[in-house]
Amino acid sequence: MAENKTQPTNQNVAAFLAAIDHPTRRADAQVLDQLFRDITGFEPVMWGSSIIGYGRYHYTYKTGRQGDCQATGFAAQKARLSLYIMPGYQDMGDLLDRLGKHKTGAACLYINKLADVDMAVLEQVIRRGLEQLNAIWPVEPH
Repeated sequence: MAENKTQPTNQNVAAFLAAIDHPTRRADAQVLDQLFRDITGFEPVMWGSSIIGYGRYHYTYKTGRQGDCQATGFAAQKARLSLYIMPGYQDMGDLLDRLGKHKTGAACLYINKLADVDMAVLEQVIRRGLEQLNAIWPVEPH
């Protein structure tokens, strides 16, 4: 079976954050880094060229496909922030309704800037995602 395209790297997270061009995106990314560290208790690791991941889990699907992935994390893209909430947003309607301006994908939460959302609610979303993930596949430090 093919390996996941996105793998952990040795890229320096602090240097990556400092190199983000847009000042608001850079400041938001630094706030998110601290938030994810506080919530998870994990040191960040770069996954691929742009995802900052916190913790990891090993999954095995019914099809037999298996691999490792970051437990949670984010990417500071040019147009928006993408937060990775595994395994997705089931049972989070109550929180998402109170979060503020955002969009969702399968396991991504898209935010233009942190000023658009309620940070206390965002913290709850991240925590609930980790709890739900850990109930399926154990989350551990990288």
